[in-house]
Order: sequence, then C-alpha cells, then structure tokens
Amino acid sequence: MKFVKLAAFACATALPVSADAKPPLREVKEIDNELYYIAIANEISEYCPSISGRRMKAIGVMWSLRSKANSLGYSDGEIRAYVESDSEKARMRAKGEKYLAQNGVSYGKAETFCALGRKEIERNSAIGVYLRAN
Repeated sequence: MKFVKLAAFACATALPVSADAKPPLREVKEIDNELYYIAIANEISEYCPSISGRRMKAIGVMWSLRSKANSLGYSDGEIRAYVESDSEKARMRAKGEKYLAQNGVSYGKAETFCALGRKEIERNSAIGVYLRAN
C-alpha cells in the first residue's frame, strides 16, 4: 500500500515538471525563423559586393530575441548553447543553402546573390529588411 501511495505521489509531482518542459529553441519558430532570416541576409551580403547587411538592425533584433527567449524561460546558457551548437549551425546552413539554390543562387556567381538580394529588398521581405543596396 505504501508503494502505491508513493507511486501516486511521484506521478502527481512529476506532472507539473513535464507540463513546464520547454521545447528546444529550434522549435520556437518566432526565434528560429528570425535567426534564419538574419543568416540568409548575412550570406547574401557576404557574397554580393553591391549589397550590405543592416548589421545594427540585426544586432538589435538578436537582443530582442534573447529577451524573448528569456521571457519564455530559457536561460542565457541555453540560448548560448543553441546559437553556438555545431549541429544547429549545420541545420541552419543546410536550410539556407536549400533556399538559396531554390532561388537560383550559385556560390560561384556573385551576381546570383545580388539578384536574390535585390529581389528580397524590393519585396521588403523578412530577409530583405536586413539588407541595403550600396
């Protein structure tokens, strides 16, 4: 009988912990997507000499994302681990390279980065807001 009470108590006290469990930051779309847009814009600005990145805007947004993650219960250590993770960097790179390829970008041709950058700027897209034509 003591075992049953102990098991019931353990289950009851474990429920709030699992209910409060946070998803990995990669699954928090409002954070992960924005970092993705910044990464794509950065790649475009690195390869296209006639387009520059709006770095101060990106830095401001990244600080905002950090605050948002903190407000969702993520510690600075958890945020840092996500941002510095080799597997997350590889995932983001693969996702970005797929997007670039789907939009006709070739790493051997800077003009393809410029064409995509100009298109994103013109559309004022989520990526374009981080870019500026020189």
